[in-house]
Amino acid sequence: MSKDHDPLPFSTTIEVRDACLCLHVQRAARAMARRYDEALRPFDLTNGQFSLLMALNRPEPPGMGPVSALLAMDRTTLTAALKPLERRGLLTVRVDPADRRGRRLELTAAGRALLAAALPAWRRAQAENESLLGASGADRLRADLMALS
Repeated sequence: MSKDHDPLPFSTTIEVRDACLCLHVQRAARAMARRYDEALRPFDLTNGQFSLLMALNRPEPPGMGPVSALLAMDRTTLTAALKPLERRGLLTVRVDPADRRGRRLELTAAGRALLAAALPAWRRAQAENESLLGASGADRLRADLMALS
């Protein structure tokens, strides 16, 4: 095939690289996640585990549905993410007394203590990420991301 008639020239790759919102969001998310992961490493937590545990910090133990919706995670992925944290004794998964088919997720005392200990490290990573965006950049980014989700 002649390069003159190539349906996918290299210029298309450059176009996608420079314009693709998904690519740019993924790259930024990975860089940001690395900063949170580094901050949370002393607590043996990833940023995803921290977010999951924080999602359980509610007055009443939530069900799987509200947690999976908050984290934009399907139930199968949520169940897999819960297992190592449950084994560590940071949360419990109990049968929902109102609907025996459902499950309620509850932080244990150890889970609450770990979150409280990790919170200052998360706040430092949060401040670092926000400082990279400038004065109103973090609020603008949050609003823009909410619009996309």
